[in-house]
Amino acid sequence: MTNPDPEDRITVFSDYVCPFCYLGRASLERYQGTREEELEIDWHPFDLRAGRRGPDGEIDASADDGKDEEYYERARENVRRLQERYDVELAQEIATDVDSLDAQVASFHLKEQFPYERWLAFDRAVLEALWADGRDIGDRDLIVELAEESGIDGEEVRSALRDDGRRRAVRDRFEAARRRGVTGVPTFAYGGHAARGAVPPEHLERLVEGT
Repeated sequence: MTNPDPEDRITVFSDYVCPFCYLGRASLERYQGTREEELEIDWHPFDLRAGRRGPDGEIDASADDGKDEEYYERARENVRRLQERYDVELAQEIATDVDSLDAQVASFHLKEQFPYERWLAFDRAVLEALWADGRDIGDRDLIVELAEESGIDGEEVRSALRDDGRRRAVRDRFEAARRRGVTGVPTFAYGGHAARGAVPPEHLERLVEGT
């Protein structure tokens, strides 16, 4: 995997419905706290629901994506382990019934059209809404509410959510991630190297600083 991004940015492939992405961001924040200069997050969307998504973009609850109850129980165990390690409280351990596509469309639009700090505020708000508060980020009204709380006009977000071109662009980013070799999230990329999973801060330090 290559990463052409400037040295002051770390690329993060993630999906809002992934608990490990939330925990990975907690690890990244710990690492950021040790740095003099904060790394900008170059967020790239990823679709964990791809195996269950129909041609119309909707989730097919009956589709077999190869993830059984044993898989989810292992995931819960890993979430609990990382919760304790990073001292993070979660309202839920997994969110299998939540679809993040609209949230990712909104986030992609804001990242493209607004200053970094505005996008980052929205990005954090979405993560907190799902994982800290247990809210359904598939609800468009909630997405708009979170945008407004981040200082963004709600109609701007509603318009983006109605824009088929924006939706296609996000799906193109999903495919681009796979072409870059991203098979799971979170994936952190920097300087031509990558780390997958909610790795601890010292792993991120080695990724970025080579120490």
